[in-house]
Amino acid sequence: MRKKIVAGNWKMNMTTEEATSLVNGLKAELAIFRGADVVVCPPFTAISTVSALVQGTHIDLGAQNMHWEKSGAYTGEISAAMLRELYCHYVILGHSERRTYFGETDEIVNRKVKAALAATLHPIVCVGETLAQREAGEVETVITTQVRGSLAGLSQKEILDSVIAYEPVWAIGTGKTATSAQAQEVHALIRKTLASMYDAAIADGVRIQYGGSVKPGNAKELFSMPDIDGGLIGGAALDAKSFIDIVRAAV
Repeated sequence: MRKKIVAGNWKMNMTTEEATSLVNGLKAELAIFRGADVVVCPPFTAISTVSALVQGTHIDLGAQNMHWEKSGAYTGEISAAMLRELYCHYVILGHSERRTYFGETDEIVNRKVKAALAATLHPIVCVGETLAQREAGEVETVITTQVRGSLAGLSQKEILDSVIAYEPVWAIGTGKTATSAQAQEVHALIRKTLASMYDAAIADGVRIQYGGSVKPGNAKELFSMPDIDGGLIGGAALDAKSFIDIVRAAV
């Protein structure tokens, strides 16, 4: 059985003071929670603060991005080693906002994924189609291309150490949510693609999250689908009660 994983992507939100308040609220309910893996992904400026706060709890720390090089003249960038030094265990890579606003390609995402794994970070690799691509009937082509490109060249162990997040671009921050059937259909497609890249047993072991306007009211139904292994949560992760309710829906 794949253990569910729920990760909160705070995006460009939360000062260190706000982060402290949020994490203290989460700790009150989730510090010893074992029903699902719980990850919080604050902005870089709050990672050190949050790292200290979650020490000794079952809440894991993640980052929202990183560079593929170990060091160098890359102004404004963060390396995997810098994240590991602060006890990060996860890193979100290839989010649609990175692909759309910052021009990240599958090749760039693939470099980052390999660098994260080399540093013993678990990459949360995002894939998803736009509304135009869905309406044009291109979902299968877009998703399989992103999965194959972003995860190219990974060993069986490396793919099992990774998490995939299906986030339909049209449902991120829009209030629109894919129906449980729509989400399940794409999750099954991703697993089928992984089976063709590796084998059915490996594909069955990879955790695939859903992301896209997940809320306490729809989380239970989404997480009950056979191929949906939790969620990558945006706006609802900024409120302690909402995030806790979503995490508990994964059990």
